[in-house]
Amino acid sequence: MPPRTNWKTRSQEADWARERDQARGRGALSNATGRFESQYAEPFDDGWEPDEKPETLKTETILEKPKTIITYNASPDISFDRTINPYKGCEHGCIYCYARPNHAYRGLSPGLDFETKIFVKPSAPALLRRELSKKSYKPGRIMLAGDTDIYQPLEKELRITRDILEVLAEFDHPAALITKSALVLRDLDILAPMAAKGLVSVAVSFTTLDRKLARTMEPRCAAPHRRLETMRELSNAGIPVTAMTAPLIPALNEPELENLLAAAHEHGATRAGYVMLRLPLEIAGLFTEWLETHYPRRARRVMSLLRSMHKGEDYRSEWKVRQRGESPYAQLVSARFRNTIRRLGMNKADGSLRTDLFRAPTLKDAGSQMGLFDES
Repeated sequence: MPPRTNWKTRSQEADWARERDQARGRGALSNATGRFESQYAEPFDDGWEPDEKPETLKTETILEKPKTIITYNASPDISFDRTINPYKGCEHGCIYCYARPNHAYRGLSPGLDFETKIFVKPSAPALLRRELSKKSYKPGRIMLAGDTDIYQPLEKELRITRDILEVLAEFDHPAALITKSALVLRDLDILAPMAAKGLVSVAVSFTTLDRKLARTMEPRCAAPHRRLETMRELSNAGIPVTAMTAPLIPALNEPELENLLAAAHEHGATRAGYVMLRLPLEIAGLFTEWLETHYPRRARRVMSLLRSMHKGEDYRSEWKVRQRGESPYAQLVSARFRNTIRRLGMNKADGSLRTDLFRAPTLKDAGSQMGLFDES
């Protein structure tokens, strides 16, 4: 869908308003056509006014049957080489989510489709068991998840993440979790024993202390105070906690950096990290539409600072640059982060997890099921 700022007629503005009503409670304001589609839809005025407001969008689950569940990467600017994503798409609806463009590969929109059409992988735990049981498998920290939140609302009912954790615990396999949801506390009975063995850590994505900004930017995530409480409860259970102040959006939540880190530290986080806002592909249009609608007075300043980090572009995808940018402003943010971390005494431990405890279940442990696994 064309950006709102390009629309000229009153009828087109009315159509945009109707779509906005339909998207109430979601992050994106539109369902922009993906980059691989040869056709796209535009608002059209047929002269009739709708009798009723459109129903709000419902979440749809789509079954996916992957052949494998561990995804490997060789990216030099991230700290893990493998991930598990039990879901694709995310109900949390964070407007800035860098995983949004992946929906375009499926002929869907990175906009509202990303938040309402969720691909689920109920076979993930069984696939994981099979892959970990291969004789050729070498253990390494698995990130849960690299793309979308493993504790998004659907997980409460589907419990795919919990089943994955049970498999990892059975194999004594290390895992690092990242989430914005307090639902992670449901699985303390699995996570705490793993943490006692040095097998697990949890990062809580923590972007703002401003409830209004959080509700607008991350409409279906836990409120800021609930994320802090989650950090505290995880820490009290002996689980290493990292606060991920990501993404930092120039002139929007970036001024909160020091306060975010201090609050997280006060609630038990011992490590922290940050990533600047990334706007690859369709996210640029979705984010600027959101920004101009909700924060029009800050929009020019936000985009000016962001582009200053990427040589005048909305985004550059080069290693090392894509996450933190290059500019005097980027250097200032980096210095503020380092100074605050040093003052708070965070990031003293390296955050590594143990791999030496890994073991595939024996025949006695697993019974006849072991015969089903590929031992290549």
